[in-house]
Amino acid sequence: MTTTAVRPNLRAGIAGIAVLAALFIAGLLWAKWIPYAGKASTVADTRTWSGGAIFAKAGAPGSAPSWSGAWQFTVAYFQSVWPAAVVGLVLAAAVDALVPKTWLLAALNRRSRFGQSLAGGAAALPGLMCTCCTAPVAVGLRRRGATTAASLAYWVGNPVLNPAVLVFLFLVAPWQFGVVRLIAGALLVFGATALVARVARPRPDAEISDEPTRVRDLPSRYLRSLIRFAVVFVPEYLVVVLLVGALSGWLSDFSGLTARLGVAAVAVCAVVGTLLVIPTGGEIPVVLALTAAGASPGTAGALLIALPALSLPSMVMAGRALSWRVTVAMAGAVMAASVLSAVLLSVF
Repeated sequence: MTTTAVRPNLRAGIAGIAVLAALFIAGLLWAKWIPYAGKASTVADTRTWSGGAIFAKAGAPGSAPSWSGAWQFTVAYFQSVWPAAVVGLVLAAAVDALVPKTWLLAALNRRSRFGQSLAGGAAALPGLMCTCCTAPVAVGLRRRGATTAASLAYWVGNPVLNPAVLVFLFLVAPWQFGVVRLIAGALLVFGATALVARVARPRPDAEISDEPTRVRDLPSRYLRSLIRFAVVFVPEYLVVVLLVGALSGWLSDFSGLTARLGVAAVAVCAVVGTLLVIPTGGEIPVVLALTAAGASPGTAGALLIALPALSLPSMVMAGRALSWRVTVAMAGAVMAASVLSAVLLSVF
């Protein structure tokens, strides 16, 4: 049996969109746009990237897992991402509670899956978020009825096609890195997400959430949604980042992989990079250090996509809403795009 969604009140819908827009602009100005504008200016002047790979906080590359390293990594990671993580939760709750479903679907849901991926990926471009911080927003979109393709494209589009990171890459790395990131990233966001969406099972209409019908109900709707998102996401985010941090030093020994494994090193980097967690732009010092150390272009190329696109914490957060079947398929698509990136960078 199906249910019919309640028709949204026009005033409530307009008010909800206005609040979402205000939160979006204010939150991203604070957490992303202003800080990255300053960083871009500095990088443009110096043509160097300050700081090293965050994995060093967990220990030397190849070091045994330790809880001390896990804690140091987790502290460093959240010191870097907490503003964006807060904004991600705030926006996720706003999408879930304030935006009329019919209006959201009109913006994101197109006739074809590729059209849906295009809409979701385009919507992701201003966000500049890492995969973990954008995961709650992707969950909010899916809960409100956005298609799997649009939700996936929004999720991976934020980190992979992040305009700020692309600018940084072109400023501090050889031009080939930026071009390969654009090509492989665009294929992943606008193409692979549409293909992955084919494995999703249809959702019954009965799962459609209610619409905002009165302006005075919006604050309570929003507060309930924000509490629900925070109670679910914050603990699991902390726990999984801590667990990944414990293994990060051991798993991030990329420099000697090609000598030990040959071409199989690319596959290892694609798999491991998809599981590890980094803040926005955290892949840049990794690939720069590998290149300076003489690592193969394939190793750097694989990590150029695998590290930012997904992580184990982001997959845990998004898995229930998107389905584990879709999430695992998306991880496979990221690994495939990472191998493509490795091939392209080797050719260029």
